[in-house]
Amino acid sequence: MNSSPIALVTGASRGIGRATALLLAKRGYRICINYCQDHSAARSLASEIETLGAESLLACANIADESAVCEMFDLLDQRWGRIDALVNNAGILHTQSTIEGLTAERINLILQTNVTGTFLCCREAVKRMAKRHGGSGGAIVNVSSAAARSGSPFEYLDYAASKGAMDTLTKGLSIEVAAEGIRVNGVRPGFIYTDMHADGGEPDRVDRIKSSLPMQRGGRPEEIAAAIVWLLSEEASYSTGSVLDLAGGK
Repeated sequence: MNSSPIALVTGASRGIGRATALLLAKRGYRICINYCQDHSAARSLASEIETLGAESLLACANIADESAVCEMFDLLDQRWGRIDALVNNAGILHTQSTIEGLTAERINLILQTNVTGTFLCCREAVKRMAKRHGGSGGAIVNVSSAAARSGSPFEYLDYAASKGAMDTLTKGLSIEVAAEGIRVNGVRPGFIYTDMHADGGEPDRVDRIKSSLPMQRGGRPEEIAAAIVWLLSEEASYSTGSVLDLAGGK
């Protein structure tokens, strides 16, 4: 029987999610690769994981859709029968805007994915990890953003607010499930070189801002992945309810 731990990484086809999935695979995890649209990138990641000698499972699901989340966890149950680690990395943003340009539709789309989707994935993971349900415990890491602290004025107020909600979830859930053997922590990345900035209309945003950072550079997805994997590991066994800032000193 395969005793390798099992991790679900949401939004795993690119950026921080991809780097995290690869590092977990290198550490011996079996990886459930969640993605929403980019089938080619997800398949490429699966091939790379398998080249590393690890197992992978593709799970195409929009986490803003409750039924899709339930189906994804059912698929994981059918394949491996448990989950040991959850990385809530999936998130979206839209073109930079002040509050005057925000519509209810845009705000709700951001919140449905970044907040509701994270809640749903946590709910399903807890159902499987909690000792009271016959689980063996586990670890959850929520990928927030430094925008939760800055508020991201003039650019991403809605995105920043969604990440603030994730920080609150991290704290409250960590207390709620601590006695069930489940640890819940978070990371707050700053300006990281990922494709997400193009989604906001400024692909070179990190290069524009990096000189204002104490470390004078943007971060790499692999640097964030290393912190996530540490928080999931037994090396962080006494850490829960913490959110680690990874923003170059900002």
